[in-house]
Amino acid sequence: MSVLALPRRSRAGAPRPGAAITLAVLGGLLIAAMALAMTVGAAGIPLSRLPAALGLTGTAGDAATTRDQLVLWSIRMPRILTAAIVGSLLAAAGALMQGLFRNPLADPALVGVASGGAFGAAASIVLVEHLLGPHLRVLQEYLLAFAAFGGSLITTIVLYRIASRSGRTSIALFLLAGLAIAAIANAGLGVLVFVADDRQLRDITFWMLGSLSGANWAKAASTGSVLLIALLVLLRIAGRLDLLVLGETEAFHSGVDVERLKRTSILLVSAMAGVAVAVTGVVGFVGIVVPHLLRLVIGPSHRLLLPASAVLGAVMLVVADTVARTVVAPAEMPIGILTAAIGAPFFLAILLRQRKLVGP
Repeated sequence: MSVLALPRRSRAGAPRPGAAITLAVLGGLLIAAMALAMTVGAAGIPLSRLPAALGLTGTAGDAATTRDQLVLWSIRMPRILTAAIVGSLLAAAGALMQGLFRNPLADPALVGVASGGAFGAAASIVLVEHLLGPHLRVLQEYLLAFAAFGGSLITTIVLYRIASRSGRTSIALFLLAGLAIAAIANAGLGVLVFVADDRQLRDITFWMLGSLSGANWAKAASTGSVLLIALLVLLRIAGRLDLLVLGETEAFHSGVDVERLKRTSILLVSAMAGVAVAVTGVVGFVGIVVPHLLRLVIGPSHRLLLPASAVLGAVMLVVADTVARTVVAPAEMPIGILTAAIGAPFFLAILLRQRKLVGP
């Protein structure tokens, strides 16, 4: 049973007219956001010099062009691509989770998947040095990503085990158990913060507030591979998610293996959220704001909602990261603060809207 149901059968069918135009507009917004992100920063690149910096025009050898290319391809471009990929992962995971739960308030951060990843990363930061000694601290960077992913995966498995009984999965129990596990993970984070030294505390803060300062080409390539695989799977199950929104019984009688769809969706959400947390730390509210906003424009069909969420999520995080690294330059604002500042009021607006729909 859903806490707050998504649109029912009469509104869950064909996409609304103009959906293709909406997708084209979103693609244009993403290109514009990435172009803006390329030009602004501590070393500004004027828009007139951007084609040369990208290698689209032949001005090789020019000192300014050489500097622009160094800044763009060594620092700025991998960060922009990583922001776009992580934003896509978070927004698509949110859209998938909302379709699975038939609840517009579902989000990987809300049910503890992101908190589990952050706890795994923080535990790695505090415990690695004690277990392996200071000389093996160099391994921490690699172990940290695995710990974050492992935390998200273990959280999802525990949630699934709690919510599953006799071959059936209770979505409501999954959501409630997620809230409890998120609280446990946050309590564990509090303990780790309490025992951490000053250096460890700074690292833990990075994972709790989110940042793209550690982005590089290797992270962009690895997260991009995960996003590509996830999108292929999402497009295969999108039609079945549309039927699941109508109800488990209706989906079953339409030929959908409901339990298999649930297991696939839960593992997919875990992978996408875990990889995102492993790269940037906890960046909340992208998974709530983006799908809900798009659902108002292009309708609830997951065939369009899932890819559109991926594109708009990329736009949102590229813009947020651009603001984060320029608004208080030369310092850098944690990106999680910006997404929370935008997402929390939107979350409240959703609650108020649902209250009006439900009535007194």
